[in-house]
Amino acid sequence: MKSSVFRVEQMHVPGGSEDIVRGGRDLFGLLPTALHGVERIGVLGWGPQGRAQALNLRDSLEGTGLVVSVGLRPGSTSAEDARRHGFSEDDGTLGDWLEVAAASDLVILLIADAALAAQHEEIFAVLKPGATIGLSHGFLLGHLTSIGSAFPDGHPVIAVCPKGMGDSVRRLYQQGATVNGAGINASIAVHADPDGHAWDRALAWSIGLGSPYTFATTLRSEYLSDIVGERAILLGAVHGLVEALYRYFRIEGADPVTAYERSTEAITGPIARTISTEGLAAVRAASGDEERFDRAYSAAYGPARDLVAEVYDEVADGTELRSVILAERRLATRPMTEIGGSPMWSHSAEAHARRGTAPAGIDPLTAGLFVATMTAQVDEFAARGHAWSEIVNESVIEAVDSLLPYMHARDVAYMVDNCSRTARLGTRRWGPRFQAAYEQLALPNLDQPANPELVKRFLENPAHDALAAAAELRPSVDISV
Repeated sequence: MKSSVFRVEQMHVPGGSEDIVRGGRDLFGLLPTALHGVERIGVLGWGPQGRAQALNLRDSLEGTGLVVSVGLRPGSTSAEDARRHGFSEDDGTLGDWLEVAAASDLVILLIADAALAAQHEEIFAVLKPGATIGLSHGFLLGHLTSIGSAFPDGHPVIAVCPKGMGDSVRRLYQQGATVNGAGINASIAVHADPDGHAWDRALAWSIGLGSPYTFATTLRSEYLSDIVGERAILLGAVHGLVEALYRYFRIEGADPVTAYERSTEAITGPIARTISTEGLAAVRAASGDEERFDRAYSAAYGPARDLVAEVYDEVADGTELRSVILAERRLATRPMTEIGGSPMWSHSAEAHARRGTAPAGIDPLTAGLFVATMTAQVDEFAARGHAWSEIVNESVIEAVDSLLPYMHARDVAYMVDNCSRTARLGTRRWGPRFQAAYEQLALPNLDQPANPELVKRFLENPAHDALAAAAELRPSVDISV
C-alpha cells in the first residue's frame, strides 16, 4: 500500500507487519486531493451497499464540489427510495445507469454480482477514457477470468470492500458523527494503476465510507475470502449450526424457547459480544464449563475445517461463481423461497421478549461448536496464504461487529433472507451441508474425550494476537441496530 496523501502505518501481526491506514472524519478534508482528478462519482445500484456507500460518500464530500450520483437501470423499483434520500434527476444526481457511468470519473459498480457478470460489457463500453472502475467485491474478476476476459485497458481498477453489510456501513458511519472513527473496516485492492493514483483514490473512497482502518488485499484474495466466508461462518455455517443445535436441545427435552435461547440467542448475543470485546479464547472461560467446551470444540473442528476447505476449492475453481450466475437465470421465473419456515423461527419473538428477565448465558456446547467453526475458517484461510488482516476481518470481526448484532436484533433466518443474492444463494447451498456435518459428525461425538492437542493449538493460535492488534483500532462504539 502506498499514498502521497494519507499516513501509511504498520500493524504488527503474527510473523511480521501489514500496511494499514487509519480513518476518521478529521481526514475528510483530504479526500478531494486524494481522489486525483475525480469530479463526479457514479454509484451504480441501490441495494444495501449501493445505498450506504452513495449516502456516506455524499455526506463525506459535502461542500467540496464533488458530485455523487446514483445510476439505476430503467424501471428500477429503487428510484423512489433514492429520491427519498435526496438524489434527484433535477440536479443530476439520479439517472439512468449507463448515462451516470458515462458521465463519471469514478464508477462504483454495486449492482448484483450475477447482473454485473451479464452486463459489464455495456458499462465498460460507455466509460470515459481513463475513468476509474470501482468494485466492492472481486466477483467480477473471477467471472472475467473464467471466460478468458479482462478489465478494459487504460482504466484504473480499484476495490474498496467494507467488512460488513450495507446497513452496518451506513449505521456506524452515522454513529461516527459523535464518535470519530466509528465505521466498518474495509480492505482495498489496486488491480490496475495506469495513472499512478489508484492507491490514493481507493484510500479516499474507503475513508469516505467511514472505515476506521483500511488494509490491503488483492481482488482475487478478496473474492475468495468473502465468498467462502459468506458460505461458512458469516452466514451458511451459523444458520446450519443453530438449526442443528435447536433440534439437539429439543430432543434433549428443552422447551422450544429455551432451545432457541441456548442456540441462536447464545451465539448472536453473549458469544458474539465476548469475542468482539475480549477475543476468541475468552469464550472458553466464559462458558463456565471448559471441559464440555473442549469436547464440543474437538468434535466440531475437523468436520467444519473439511467443509470450509471444500467451499474454498469450489470458489477458487469457479464452480461457486458459476452456480450464482446459473441461479440468476433460473430465478427470473422461479423466485427464491424464504428460509425461515422451520419451526424454530416461530419462537423468535417470544425468545426476544424474555431478554433481560434472566442472565444471558453462554452454553458451552454451543460455544464450542461455534468457536471451532470460526477457528476452522481462520486456519483454512491462513493455510491458503491470506494476510492476517483479511483473515480476522472476514472470519471474526465482520461476524461479531456487523452480522451477528443484526441477527440478534432480527434473527438469523431474517438475515439470510435479506442479504445479497450471492450470499443468499450460498447460504442455501452450504447451510444444510454444515447442518448435516454437525448433526451427523460433531454432535454424536460429544461424549468422546477432548483432543488435548487440538485444544492446545486453539489456545496458542496466532489469530489471537492478530485479533488483539486489530482490536486496538476498533472504534469505541458498538453498532446500534
